[in-house]
Amino acid sequence: MIALKAGTGRVKAEEIDAVIGKYIDLKSFLCTDTATNYKKFAKLKGLQHETINDRKKQRVKKGIYHIQNVNNFHSRLKTWMRRFQGVATKYLDNYLYWFRWLEIDKHLSFEKQVEQMLISACKKSNKTTVEFLRAV
Repeated sequence: MIALKAGTGRVKAEEIDAVIGKYIDLKSFLCTDTATNYKKFAKLKGLQHETINDRKKQRVKKGIYHIQNVNNFHSRLKTWMRRFQGVATKYLDNYLYWFRWLEIDKHLSFEKQVEQMLISACKKSNKTTVEFLRAV
């Protein structure tokens, strides 16, 4: 099951398909808020689709369908992004990767997070260096 929540801007079903369409298995079940763009997207991809009407305080449908995880993630992301007082669109991917990295290692202490970041950075650099040196 895939859960999605619409942003504040108007996004067409075709734009959604261009961004995430290739990652969605056609056997997937789409669960979204009531934004019409997702209904069109589900029809475009031939997906089964359930909507959750947040405005009517609907949180769970049929006992299993909900968008609470995506709402929670969206809330944490917005809270984290506020500290930057806006970001340039061309750097948005970098901020999202940074946030995702922090989310993955949030169970670790700050010191361990820094250690993991440094180890990861060195591994990538070393791999590139070794491959470069072997090619020379």
